Amino acid sequence: MARRFFLTAPLLAGLALLPCGALHAQSTGDGVVADVLTRPIQRGDLLSERDFAPEEVTAAQARGSLAAQQAAGMEARRTLRAGMPVRASDLAEPRLVKRGETVKISVREGALTITAMGRALADAALGEQVRVFSEATNQTLQGVVEGAGTVRVLAP
Repeated sequence: MARRFFLTAPLLAGLALLPCGALHAQSTGDGVVADVLTRPIQRGDLLSERDFAPEEVTAAQARGSLAAQQAAGMEARRTLRAGMPVRASDLAEPRLVKRGETVKISVREGALTITAMGRALADAALGEQVRVFSEATNQTLQGVVEGAGTVRVLAP
């Protein structure tokens, strides 16, 4: 025989008060305190903790906002206005290789490392694949970003 369980209204109301996830905001009287930008940020700029200050905003504006520590070191995907909280969708991993930029291409096989200069054919972040044009061989190669201006190509 199946049993039916009924939840009472006070129990349901208590469930609504449980924390559901990480939200960086603290409630005050009419709004919440969240980290907001102190200056406008252009697309492609890197954020630092100095770009933020705590400020009272509406709960809707603070929903999903990131703390200054979480956003520090990330790159803006679009222009961001001063006085607004920042969300994860506004940011991306910093691009260490930019399209058209000169890069160092390295090929490693055991203890042997061969390097050559080339040109990146796209933007890429750390660990992402990127195509590069090798000036030494006049070939397009596929590699992985290892650092700022450095791409590792697998040995053929």
